[in-house]
This record gives sequence, C-alpha cells and structure tokens, in this order.
Amino acid sequence: MSFRLFDAPLREPSQFVGFAGNMIDRQSENRADNSVDKALADPTTRLLLMNGGRLYLKLGEGGGLDPWFGAAESKPFKVSFAQGVLLGFSERGPVLAVPAGVDAEHLPETIKAIDYRSVYMQGLIDEAAAGAMAQGAALLAWHASHRFCSKCGTESQMRAGGYKRHCPNCGTEHFPRTDPVAIMLTATREKCLLGRGRHFGPGMYSALAGFIEPGETIEAAVRRETLEEAGIRLGRVVYHASQPWPFPYSLMIGCFGEPLNDDIQADLNELEDCRWFARDEVRLMLTREHPGNLITPPKGAIAHHLIRAWVDSE
Repeated sequence: MSFRLFDAPLREPSQFVGFAGNMIDRQSENRADNSVDKALADPTTRLLLMNGGRLYLKLGEGGGLDPWFGAAESKPFKVSFAQGVLLGFSERGPVLAVPAGVDAEHLPETIKAIDYRSVYMQGLIDEAAAGAMAQGAALLAWHASHRFCSKCGTESQMRAGGYKRHCPNCGTEHFPRTDPVAIMLTATREKCLLGRGRHFGPGMYSALAGFIEPGETIEAAVRRETLEEAGIRLGRVVYHASQPWPFPYSLMIGCFGEPLNDDIQADLNELEDCRWFARDEVRLMLTREHPGNLITPPKGAIAHHLIRAWVDSE
C-alpha cells in the first residue's frame, strides 16, 4: 500500500488567500520582557503604524505606498512605544506593530491612513507586509480589549514583547486569543449554496460562515451553521484551507459540505437571501460578467477561493 498521508500539493490552498504571506520569524517562545525596547534600539527595526483600524502608508516618489517606518520617523505621529508589539524578525531585522495617536484628518499629505480591508482588497502593499499587518492588527486589538485581568479585574501588564499579559495582583498570565470561524461551501457537482448578508455590498453572495462554539469540532460547526442558517443538512465535510482574519482576531477555517436535502429554509434574521447557484452562473459571478450584476467576494477572501476551487473542480 502506498504512503498517501502527504499526497497533496507542495503549496497548500491556504498559501493563496489574503494575509497568508507573512514571512516573519515570530520567536514567540524566546522573548524577554524588554524585547520591544531592544528592538527599538536596533537601527534595522521597521514599524507598522496603526490607528483606529487603519494602517499608515507613506507615499513614495513613484506613487507607490510604503507601510514601513523607522523608529525615529514614527515619533511625529504620537506613537505609543510602550503599547507596541514585537511581531518577530524578518531578514532585514526586527518588526513591530505600534499604535499611533494622530488621526487620519491631521496627517500630512505624504501619509495616508487606510482601513485594513481596503489595504488588502486593493492590493496596496505586498503579501508579506499584508501578512504582518494582519498579525499586528490582531495583536493590538487583543491588547486593547483585554487590558484587565479576567480573574481578579486588576489592570494587567504587557509582557514578552506583547505576546502575553501579566496580572500584578494575582499573577495570572493571559495569552493572545484567536477566534475560530467555520466558513463552508455546500455543493454538489451541479450547484452550490450561497447566501447574502444584510451588510454585503451590492449584488454580493458568499459562502456561509459562523463561529465555532466551545466543545465543538470543525465538522460539527460546519453542519450546525449550515442547518441553522439555511436548513440544509450535511453529510461529509472536507477541510480545504484557512485564513488569518484580523477583524478583530479570527481564523477562518474553510470547508466543503455535502448536502443531504435541497429545500432551503433560510434564517432571514441572519441572511437577506440564500439560494442554490449553478456552476455556469457562479463562473460569471467570479468574472464579474453576471447579467444580474451578482458577484462573489474579492480574490483575497477565503470564500472566493472556496468558490473558485469548486467551479474549477469539474
């Protein structure tokens, strides 16, 4: 019998989604509490400046956008080095994410503050920088929402370069969290199930998704969410790819589901619409040529990759 455990492409599907190009060596297990200070003293250190869900970008001479700042040039933007997070080390040196204090409307003309979604959807920075942005955005958001010890309520302190928080009162240590989200495309050979949320852009349909609950497997979450949102029972569930999602700190886990019934009973409290789409129609949605102007999510989203993989699977 042949050995088939690793009978898969050398580049798994997760490497092609948005935010997956992070090349930083995190070294999260080898951090001292003064690692941010040591990094700031290194002249090769590069910083990502963030404020209110936006990334600061420098306008280059050729019209390009540069997300990287030196420690000295970042000071005019009222950065909080004390709240900075050491993301890790690149080939060029240490990399930090630091909250800035100057609002977008008060920035000079040479600096733009652009929201994270637009940065990745418009491809304004390279894949490695986008991956670092996702890491930094998630960590800064976690620190902002977990300032106080969940055990005793005392304000905690950032330690290990931002990779944990320590409570000075009860000694409890808190570590950054990632919320797992199942995103699933229910499909047969002829059709797939797509839904439309009320907050979606005009004409957009996507795969269904929902948070994985405590004590639940990925497969069980895929089946539960599909049944709750669409009334479709699933048989087999197959994992396809995952995507870090910094809104605020999630991991999207993409799967395919095998439907056992066809009759949709959509939860209209969750969805605006939910229906079956034939393969040829979905292909037109992917290429933005649908006669009804229906579309799928942008190329960086894992939903796009699930839908594309199914369309190309015939």
